[in-house]
Amino acid sequence: MGFRKSRALSLAIVARLLLPWPLLTSAQSVGGPVESYSSSMEAEARHISKDFRPDGNLSKQVWKRAKWVAFSHDKSGQHDLPSAATRVAAAWTADFVYFAFWCKYDSLNVYEGEDISRERWELWNRDVAEVFLNPQPENISHYYEFEVAPNNQWIDLEIEKKKDPFNDASWNSGFEHATSIDTGKHVWSLELRIPLVALKVNSIRPGTIWRVNFFRAAGSGGDKNRMFLAWSSIPNGESFHVPSRFGILRFIP
Repeated sequence: MGFRKSRALSLAIVARLLLPWPLLTSAQSVGGPVESYSSSMEAEARHISKDFRPDGNLSKQVWKRAKWVAFSHDKSGQHDLPSAATRVAAAWTADFVYFAFWCKYDSLNVYEGEDISRERWELWNRDVAEVFLNPQPENISHYYEFEVAPNNQWIDLEIEKKKDPFNDASWNSGFEHATSIDTGKHVWSLELRIPLVALKVNSIRPGTIWRVNFFRAAGSGGDKNRMFLAWSSIPNGESFHVPSRFGILRFIP
């Protein structure tokens, strides 16, 4: 009986080793099945030669040269919300990754009279633009969240979906951000830059691929009355925190 078990195990190991390499995916790794990405959405971050401090002004040459992505649908991808139409662009240097948001709005819902230099827990209960960023895509459950409101209030979080709670508000990236509001055109704009060192990234090279999703929360009242938009839609998710739906962020020269 022991010989049969040993022989069967040996044959199983040989068969495993003879499998074509494409079949040996991460979903078959020790520890059981893992999530995989299911979004083909793609954005580009173009290299720039000089760093700059965010000031909320999107007329800079860097953003004129950038390839923008646009979305105006809710997070499910089923309903169009043109009053909250959003555009996003990205750029990078040796030390930072930059993002710009152009956000249409009907009215603004922000926390009034607070110190905007301090991190604001539950900022997502007001109007915000958000970047969920994963610079190590092979670890799908670990990523970083950056939120900024039209009045420049902010919060950054390190996320590990395998933990409870999964959002660590004690993490501090040192990211910089600035906003501007055009009340005549009903548009608010955002620039932010994130230090690579905070993301545990040593360097970026052209061709590097991260995973990312962009979001908006807008409107007042309870969640049923508010608008929640996602660049890469989340058809079956009630939450933005569905990393398998993150799109591709491709770094180009």
